[in-house]
Amino acid sequence: MSKRQLLLLSNSTMHGSGYLEYASDEIKSLMSRNNVSKVLFIPYALHDKDSYEHKARKAFAKLGFALESIHRSNDPVEAVSQAEAIFVGGGNTFRLLRALYDNKLIDSIRNVVLQQGTPYMGASAGTNVATVNICTTNDMPIVYPQSFNALNLVPFNINPHYIEPEANSTHMGETREERIKQYFEEEEHYPVLGLKEGSILEVDGDKAFIRGLSQPAKLFTKDNKPQEYPVGADVSFLLKGVKH
Repeated sequence: MSKRQLLLLSNSTMHGSGYLEYASDEIKSLMSRNNVSKVLFIPYALHDKDSYEHKARKAFAKLGFALESIHRSNDPVEAVSQAEAIFVGGGNTFRLLRALYDNKLIDSIRNVVLQQGTPYMGASAGTNVATVNICTTNDMPIVYPQSFNALNLVPFNINPHYIEPEANSTHMGETREERIKQYFEEEEHYPVLGLKEGSILEVDGDKAFIRGLSQPAKLFTKDNKPQEYPVGADVSFLLKGVKH
C-alpha cells in the first residue's frame, strides 16, 4: 500500500476569505495527524519568493504551524529529505516545474512522499505538478521546463480552477471542457479530474476523496461522457493507474 498523503487544492483563495482559509480544516487534519510542527514551503511558481513566503507563513501560523521556505536553503534536496511536510504553492506551472528540475527535486520529492509518507500539499500549480504531467494546466508557457513530466504522485492529471461555460455567455472561444477534449486527441493521455474553485482532492494511501466546499469535481476520460463527483465522493478507483 502506498504511504502517500496528499491534499491537492484547486485554488489558494476563495472570494471573501483569506489565503488557504477555506481549506483550513483539511490542512489542520493532515498536519496534526502526522505530528507536523514545521512545513517546508516551495514558492518557485512565483517570482517574488520572499513575499510569497511571508504570505504563506502568516497563513500557517494562524493554523498553528511554523513554515520555512526552500528558497532560503543552500541544499534544496537535503531540505526536502528532512521536511516534516511539503507545501507547493500556486502560480505559473511551467516556472514551478522548471525550478523543480533545475534544483533536482523531482526524484527527491517523489521518494519522500511515496516511500516515507511525508505529507504533500499543493495548490493550483502545486496541484498540477503532483500529477503525471502538466499538459492540462491553464497557464502560459512563460519558461521552458526540460520536460512536461511532473511528480507523478497520482496516475492521472488534474485541471485546477475548472469552470463550466457561463449561461448566455457571448464568448466564442473554447470552453475548458473543449480544451481538455483536445488533450485526449493526442496519443499520450490520462484521465483528467477537473477541480472547481473550493474543491480539494484528498489522498490517503490507496484511498481518494473529493473534499472542500460544495462544488463537485468533474472527471474526463477519452470517449466517455464526463462524470461529476460531489464532495465526499470516493474516487479511489483513479489511483489504480488505469490509462484511458
